[in-house]
Amino acid sequence: MAPRNKEGKNRKNSLNDMITRKLAVFFLVILLAFIMLIARLFNISFQDGEKYKKQVLSQQKYDNKTIHYKRGSIVDRNGTVLAYSAQVYNVILDTKRLNSDPESIEPTLVALNQCFNIDPSEVRNYMRDNPNNKYHILVKEVPYDQVTAYEEAKAADDSQISTYGIWFEKQYKRSYPYGSLAADVIGFTTGDDIGQYGLEQYYNDVLAGSDGREYGYLTGGNALERTTIPAVNGNTICTTIDAYIQGICEEKILEFNMAHYGEYREGEPGSDNTGVIIMDVHTGEVLAMASYPTYDLNDPYDLSAFYSAEDIQNMKDNDTYYEACNDLWKNFCISQSYEPGSVCKTFTVAAALDCGAIHDTDTYMCNGYISFGEGDHEIRIRCHSRYGEGLLTVKGAIEVSCNVALIQIGQKMGVDTYLKYFKNFGFGLKTNIDLAGEMRTSSLVFTKDTMGPTELATSTFGQGFNVTMIQTISAFCSLVNGGYYYQPHMVNKIMDDNGNTVETIDPVLLRQTVSSSVSDLLRDYCIGVVEEGTGTYARPAGYKIGGKTGTAEHSGQGKIDYVVSFMGFAPADDPQIAIYVVIDRPNSSSQDTATRWACLLCREILTDVLPYKNIYMTEPLSEKEQQELEERGSHVFTVSNNSVSDNSVSDNAVSENSVSENNVPEPKPAENNETETNKIVIDPVTGYAIDPVTGEYLDPNTLEPINNESSTIFEGDGWNTGVSNSNTNNTGPDTGPD
Repeated sequence: MAPRNKEGKNRKNSLNDMITRKLAVFFLVILLAFIMLIARLFNISFQDGEKYKKQVLSQQKYDNKTIHYKRGSIVDRNGTVLAYSAQVYNVILDTKRLNSDPESIEPTLVALNQCFNIDPSEVRNYMRDNPNNKYHILVKEVPYDQVTAYEEAKAADDSQISTYGIWFEKQYKRSYPYGSLAADVIGFTTGDDIGQYGLEQYYNDVLAGSDGREYGYLTGGNALERTTIPAVNGNTICTTIDAYIQGICEEKILEFNMAHYGEYREGEPGSDNTGVIIMDVHTGEVLAMASYPTYDLNDPYDLSAFYSAEDIQNMKDNDTYYEACNDLWKNFCISQSYEPGSVCKTFTVAAALDCGAIHDTDTYMCNGYISFGEGDHEIRIRCHSRYGEGLLTVKGAIEVSCNVALIQIGQKMGVDTYLKYFKNFGFGLKTNIDLAGEMRTSSLVFTKDTMGPTELATSTFGQGFNVTMIQTISAFCSLVNGGYYYQPHMVNKIMDDNGNTVETIDPVLLRQTVSSSVSDLLRDYCIGVVEEGTGTYARPAGYKIGGKTGTAEHSGQGKIDYVVSFMGFAPADDPQIAIYVVIDRPNSSSQDTATRWACLLCREILTDVLPYKNIYMTEPLSEKEQQELEERGSHVFTVSNNSVSDNSVSDNAVSENSVSENNVPEPKPAENNETETNKIVIDPVTGYAIDPVTGEYLDPNTLEPINNESSTIFEGDGWNTGVSNSNTNNTGPDTGPD
């Protein structure tokens, strides 16, 4: 037994020794590996540490992001916002991050569909084809409420929506709260926020700001830093436009074109183009500039109001769609020219009086025509009165718009003097109004080399050369304001994003066109046109105004069409505003006798504008006029106890919009913080202000009660004003094309 036990014991010891040796080898290997790992880490840390640190940091998220600026607003002279930029969001897909969390893909796609109506299948296809893309816009210009709905769904306790796969890029969308109001003046912006047409284009550098940026970078110590350069928002421009007056002009223009729709040319409105400009005669500020047809600034490419769906598709197929858009976007008042007609007789007479070629007391004989040349080369230029006007004074020639008398006046001046004044009035030159797209007319007027006796003759009554509306009304203002030519302008102030005034744009007096005495005479002549001449249809009930009618023909394609117009100013004795109405190709069988349409359109506009401007009635009313005004209703404005203050834009705030039922901005009351204000009702029959407490009539200038003992407003059924009632009816004979 002893030898067997000894043998077992030796075998057991041998096994233990073998296990010990194996363990020693294993631990030795582990030790060597650990030593090697330490050596490698030491090597990495001191030799390649910077390389690997940058590699790790590069995998962290610190992508550059653009911070979009906010484009400046456009406001009217009273602070009414006409254009602004609203904050919107682009929905951005980060395919790489969304794919990194497969379980969140389907919940995220469902949320995208519910909140933004995004087709999940389209997103899946894009993710399959672009698995590593980190920036893809799924939908643009999403409003804040939709973004909020998505964020709330993502924040829910049981939400599996991806945290980083979808994110929102903030930007701004241009918005025009009044749609088509002042479309030609304002213009619009492209998708890249670049102004097109109007103020948006002309003041693009002022309205546009500069984008900011948020980005990360590695410092010298290899620390990750984030830096934000804030965006600089654009400036706000304060225009000279009065949104209420602008709205009235556009409303009346539309009513006119609809009233004469299909009257002669089937399926067409009352004209091819209708334009109206109202300007402050003492500053050159444009209070309103309206035309027809117009378009919605929020959707400028929509032509459905003018063409059928089939026509639009045909234009797109024939590559003429954008040409039609460009025609619609052009501002008729500054971008299209025409022959002005008899409106320009005022300039001819003013020039002749100013240079001394004629005198106020001169007379002229009109036999119906005047001849140039002899025999077969004889050219007869006729007056609109076939049998002639007889003997006329200078004033009479303007009142009845006699071509023959004007030709004789032009002959007394001669070519050189005529062209000198013609240029001084600004014809053939750009006015440089601050709007994009003003037309050059230098090639459309006569020069000394191209003007002969016949050309001089036709030019005296506004034929043979072309003008724009803005040229003509700017020059006309100088005829009635004492002879001073102001550069027309649309903006009077620029403010920064905080409402601080950056720049004030004052009126620019460029030159004197005629003397003040000649200006006095021209006002008197133009008053005669409305009281006794060709412009009787233009007078608003209860007001005394001056003006001049115009008719000019332009031919083409075997037919003759006409442009009819009326240029006016009010009030007559102290002009404050000028108004120019132009109707291109009126939809009438007798276009040449449609001048009264321009007069009537002027009357409709001024009937609303003059009370709004606190210009009071001074003239007696016929029964018909009383009835018309009563149907219109009273105009209510806020005036101070001392004076009527002008509306202005606050330096620190932009007022909220107020819209009436017909989408015309409501008139804003004048403000005067230094005096108490009352609401004064303007009597539509008398034009006098009425004290809201006592009911007494107030003097239009002082707002003091009128002494009934010394000034009787009514006597019996008529007026006791000492003024003849022979011309109180706001109608007159159709005296011909002018």
